[in-house]
Amino acid sequence: MGDMTNSDFYAKNQRNEGSHAGGFGCSLMDLRTLMELRGNDAIVKIQEDYGDVEGLCKRLKTSPTEGLAGVATDLDKRKETFGRNLIPPKKPKTFLQLVWEALQDVTLIILEIAAIISLGLSFYQPPGEGNEACGAAAGGVEDEGESEAGWIEGAAILLSVVCVVLVTAFNDWSKEKQFRGLQSRIEQEQKFQVVRGGQVIQLPVADIVVGDIAQVKYGDLLPADGILIQGNDLKIDESSLTGESDHVRKAPDRDPMLLSGTHVMEGSGRVLVTAVGVNSQTGIIFTLLGASGEEEEKKEKKDHSHPSSHPIATITTDGAAGAAGSASLVNGKMQDGNLENSQTKAVKKQDGAAAMEMQPLKSAEGGESDEKEKKKVNVSKKEKSVLQGKLTKLAVQIGKAGLVMSAITVIILVLYFCIDNFVVLKRPWLPECTPIYIQYFVKFFIIGVTVLVVAVPEGLPLAVTISLAYSVKKMMKDNNLVRHLDACETMGNATAICSDKTGTLTTNRMTAVQLYVADVHYKEIPDPSVLPPKTLEILINAISINSAYTTKILPPDKEGGLPKQVGNKTECGLLGLVLDLKRDYQPIRDQMPEEKLYKVYTFNSVRKSMSTVIKLPDGSFRMYSKGASEILLKKCSRILNETGEAKLFRPRDRDEMVKKVIEPMACDGLRTIGVAYRDFSASPEPDWENEADILTDLTGICVVGIEDPVRPEVPAAIQKCQRAGITVRMVTGDNINTARAIAIKCGIIHPGEDFLCIDGKEFNRRIRNEKGEVEQERIDKVWPKLRVLARSSPTDKHTLVKGIIDSTMVEQRQVVAVTGDGTNDGPALKKADVGFAMGIAGTDVAKEASDIILTDDNFSSIVKAVMWGRNVYDSISKFLQFQLTVNVVAVIVAFTGACITQDSPLKAVQMLWVNLIMDTFASLALATEPPTESLLMRKPYGRNKPLISSTMTKNILGHGVYQLVIIFTLLFVGENIFDIDSGRNAPLHAPPSEHYTIIFNTFVMMQLFNEINARKIHGERNVFNGIFRNPIFCTIVLGTFAVQIIIVQFGGKPFSCSPLDLDKWMWCVFLGVGELLWGQVISTIPNSRLKFLKGAGQLTEKDEVPEEEMNEDNEEIDHAERELRRGQILWFRGLNRIQTQIEVVNTFKSGTSFQGALRRQSSTTSQNQDVTNVSSPTHVSVSNALSSPTNTTAVPAGQC
Repeated sequence: MGDMTNSDFYAKNQRNEGSHAGGFGCSLMDLRTLMELRGNDAIVKIQEDYGDVEGLCKRLKTSPTEGLAGVATDLDKRKETFGRNLIPPKKPKTFLQLVWEALQDVTLIILEIAAIISLGLSFYQPPGEGNEACGAAAGGVEDEGESEAGWIEGAAILLSVVCVVLVTAFNDWSKEKQFRGLQSRIEQEQKFQVVRGGQVIQLPVADIVVGDIAQVKYGDLLPADGILIQGNDLKIDESSLTGESDHVRKAPDRDPMLLSGTHVMEGSGRVLVTAVGVNSQTGIIFTLLGASGEEEEKKEKKDHSHPSSHPIATITTDGAAGAAGSASLVNGKMQDGNLENSQTKAVKKQDGAAAMEMQPLKSAEGGESDEKEKKKVNVSKKEKSVLQGKLTKLAVQIGKAGLVMSAITVIILVLYFCIDNFVVLKRPWLPECTPIYIQYFVKFFIIGVTVLVVAVPEGLPLAVTISLAYSVKKMMKDNNLVRHLDACETMGNATAICSDKTGTLTTNRMTAVQLYVADVHYKEIPDPSVLPPKTLEILINAISINSAYTTKILPPDKEGGLPKQVGNKTECGLLGLVLDLKRDYQPIRDQMPEEKLYKVYTFNSVRKSMSTVIKLPDGSFRMYSKGASEILLKKCSRILNETGEAKLFRPRDRDEMVKKVIEPMACDGLRTIGVAYRDFSASPEPDWENEADILTDLTGICVVGIEDPVRPEVPAAIQKCQRAGITVRMVTGDNINTARAIAIKCGIIHPGEDFLCIDGKEFNRRIRNEKGEVEQERIDKVWPKLRVLARSSPTDKHTLVKGIIDSTMVEQRQVVAVTGDGTNDGPALKKADVGFAMGIAGTDVAKEASDIILTDDNFSSIVKAVMWGRNVYDSISKFLQFQLTVNVVAVIVAFTGACITQDSPLKAVQMLWVNLIMDTFASLALATEPPTESLLMRKPYGRNKPLISSTMTKNILGHGVYQLVIIFTLLFVGENIFDIDSGRNAPLHAPPSEHYTIIFNTFVMMQLFNEINARKIHGERNVFNGIFRNPIFCTIVLGTFAVQIIIVQFGGKPFSCSPLDLDKWMWCVFLGVGELLWGQVISTIPNSRLKFLKGAGQLTEKDEVPEEEMNEDNEEIDHAERELRRGQILWFRGLNRIQTQIEVVNTFKSGTSFQGALRRQSSTTSQNQDVTNVSSPTHVSVSNALSSPTNTTAVPAGQC
C-alpha cells in the first residue's frame, strides 16, 4: 500500500501542520500510517505514539465507554478533517459514449454500410443515362421525379438505425441512473451499531466518523477501519483483503487492527473507528482500482503485452482484490458495477500468460464494456439458469437458419439478374452501366440483410429482460428483494426447498414456557417463591451475565403489544424468563459491565454453547454456561437439587433426564436450553485457552423449554409447494424431536408417510464411507426420503444441498432453493441454485451470499417467488410463440418473394418497423402478464422439457400456414381481387404500389390479432381471459394499430406505402380478425397427431455438462468455438442491443426498485442473447472435443 518510506516522509511533513488540523491530537496521515501496521508492530506503534488505545481516544477526543457526544458541529469537523465514510462511485459513462457503444453492433454496421452505398449510388448520375444498351437496368430511372427520390430508401434505413441507437443509448443511460439511485438507497439502509453519548444507536454506515466507538458482533461486515478496545473471543475473516482463509483472532493485546470489508465470524467487541471512506484500507484499494481502471483502458489501446504493468497487478499479488465480495464494501452491497469489474479483472490478471492472450482479443472486438459486464455476471454466479440454456440453444438454431436463408436469397437474386441480363438477353457489360448494375446488387444485398434481420428474434433478450425486470419490481411488493436477476426465473423451476426452521417457518419470537429446575419439571413458568433462593440467584445471574449485552427486551411500541425483542432471539427468550421470575437483568449487568467480563467463549456452531467467566470479589472465578441441553448436560458432573445444593449427576441420571424431561419438551416442539456454572480457584489461574479442560465438570442449574410458534400462514404455503411439485425439507440446528414436532405442525411431514427425520450425526454416518469421505451414491439413498435434518452443522447443510444438486438418480436435475440467516450458511446459500437470505434476522455475510433477500423472513414469500418465476417462464414462451410466427412468415415471404419477383414484398424499412416495433412492443405486452394461482397447480417444467412445447409448435405452424396462404394469395392474385396495378417486377425506384401496401398492411393486422392468440400457450380456448388485468397489453395493441394507420396513410415513399381507401382497409382488418377464428380451429386439433418438431428448444440429455466442466469451459473457449460464435452470434447481437431492454426503463420509470436486480447486469442485454456468456452446452462439448493444450486461449468469459 504505497512505499513505507514515502508515507513516513509524507506523514512527517503533514504532522507539522496536520497535528493541529481540526484541533485533534493526530492527523489523517498518522492514522493512515498506523492502520497499515498489523499485529505486534501495531501495538508497539500505539504504545510509542499514544501510550495506549485510551491515549489515542483522548487525542481523537472521544471516550472508550461513552463514545462521541454526537454534537453536529463536532461531527462535521471530523468529516472535514478525516473524510466521510463514502467511496465516490466511478464517473458514469456520458450519453455520447453510450451512443458510440450502441453503434458497435454488427447488424447495424451492415445496415449502415448498405444504406450508405445505396445513398451514394442514388446521387451518382451515370453517363450512360439514356443508353438503351443498359436495357432493363435503366428502366425505372427514366422518370425524372422518381430518380430524385432514389435516396429515400437509404435515408430511411439510416434514420431507423439512428432511432435504434438513440433508444439503446437512452435506455442504458437511464438504467445507469436508476442503478445509482438504488445504490444510494441501499447505502442508506445499511446500519451499524455505534455508541454515542453513552447510548447504543443504529447509524447509517455513511454517518460513521473517525472517533466513533462501534460495537461489532458475529455476522457483521465492518464498515470502517478501527482499533479494538475490548473484545470477546473475536475472530475475523480477512480473506477479502489478504486472501488468507483462516480466521484471524483479534484481541487488544495481540492484534487489535480491524479492517473495513472484513467479516466478523465469531465473538463481539468495541472498536475505535480510525479511518473511513477512501482512507480506510478498502478505500485505498478502491482508489487504486479506480485509477488503474482508467489507466488500463488507455493502456489496452497502446499495448497488450504487459498485463503485470497495471498498478492493479501489484495489489493482486497481495491478494487484496481477492474476492469480488469486497466490492460490496463500505456502503452496503456494491459500490458500482464497474468497480467490481476491475476487481474481477485483477483476479484474472494472475493468469499470467493467459492474460496476455486475453488482451488483444478484447480490443479487437470493441465491445469492451459489455465484456466486462459479462465477465462480472459470469464470475459472480454458478452454472447458467435453465431458461438461458434453452434460449441460447434456440437462438443459435434460428440464427443459423436465418444466415443460410439470407445468403441464399442474395445469391439467387444476383444469379437471376446476371443470367437474365447477360446470358438470356446476351447484353454486354458496359462500363457506363456499371453503377446501375451495382445499384441493383446493393438492393439485393439490402434485401438479404432484411431477411436476416427478420429471422433473428432480437426481441427475445428484450422480452426476457422486461419480464424479469417487471417481475423483480413486483416481487419487491411480495417481500422478495432480488439481487440477481436470473434467480427469479430459476425459482420457477425449483424442485426442492431446504428451509431453516427458526424465523422462516416459525415467528422467531422465543418465549420460555417450561422449566426443569430443582428436580421439578414445571409445565409452565413457576412462581419464584417455590424455587430455592440460592438456585434462583445463580440462575438469574447466569442468564443476565452470560448473554450478549446487546440483547435486550424493550417495552412494546404500541400499547398492549408484545415486548420488543432486540438481539439474539433465544437469549431474549431466556431474559424473558428472568422477567417472568419477577426479577430484572439490567441491574445485574450494570453491576458487572461488559468490560469487566474476564473471558467470553462466544457461541459458535462447533461449541453449540456460550460461556462467560467473571472474577468474584474474593479473587476466584466463576463461569456461567448455556447451550443445547443434551450437549451441555454431557459436560455436567453435578446438578443443583431441590434445596439448591449440588448433587452428583451420573451418565445414568443424564439418560433418565433426557427421556423424562428433554424429549417430552422437544415433542411439544420446544427448543431446550441448558444452563450451568462452574467455580475455579484463584490460584493457580486456569489456562483459559485450553477449552477442553475449562468447559467440563460443570454444575447444572436448569433446563428451559423455549417455544417458537409456527407462523400461521406457513402450513398453507407448504401445501401449495407440495401441490406444485416442490419438496420442502427442514434443516435446523434444533433437537430432532423439536424439529419433528414443528415439521408435523407445518405439514412438511404427515404421520404414516414414508419419510426420514434424522440428525446430523446419523446423516453423516449414512453418507460417509469408512475413510470419512462423502459418497454421492450414499447421499442418493438418503435425500429422496429425507424431510427433516436436525442438529445439523453448516457443513451438513452444504453437503446436503450439493448432494441433491449433483444427484443423477432422477432424470431431471434437481433445482434447489435454500434459506439461511447465519454467517455459517454462506457456503450453502452460494452452492444452491437460489439462495434466500433473511432480511431481518440475516447477517451481512448471508445477504452477501444470497440471490434473493426475504424482507419479511417469511416462508410464504418463497412461494410467491416460485409463482413469479413460473410466470417469467410462461411469459417468455408466450412471446416466443408470437415472435416465431412472425419470423417464420416474414422470412419465407421475403425469401420466396425475392426469388420469384426479384423484390421482397416487404421492404427493408417496413421489415424494420415490423421487427423493431412489433418485437419490442410485443415483448413488453406479453412479458407483463400478471401471475395467477393456477401457475402453482402444475409440476415444474424441469431442465429437459423443450422450451417450445408441442402445443406451441402446433400454434406457430398453424398460424404460419394461415398467414402464408393469405399473403401469397395477395401477392400473386391480389391485383385481380382488388382490381389494381400489380406491384410485382417493379423497376428500381418505382413509386410504392397499392398492391404491396395491402400486403404489408394485412401482414401487420394479422400479427396484431395473433398477439391476442399468443396470450395463451396451454391450448386454452378463451384467449381474452383476463386481458383487462393487463393494461399495458391493451395500450400496446391499440397504439400499434394507430401507428400502422399513420404509416400506411402518410408514410409515402420512405415506408414504400401508398394510401388505401376504407374498403381496402376493412379487408385488411377482416383478414387479421381471421387469425382469432383460425386460432380456435387450431386448438381443436389434438397434439397427439403432431409427433414431429418437438425438440426445438430442447436441452437433450447428452448436452448436459457437469457443473465443474461448465465453469472451466467458461474460462477457456477454443478457436473452433470462437469461430462458430463469430459466425452465429454476431448476427444475433444483431438487432439485439438495438432493443435490449428498450422499454424496460421507460415502463418502470415510476419506481427504481426493480433495477436493483439489474445490478449484475448493468449492460449485458440479458445473459441469454450471447452464447459467449452462457456458452451453450453443445458448444462446450465441441470445445472439449477440439481443445488441445496448444490452442486453448483463455478468453474472459463473456466475450465473442
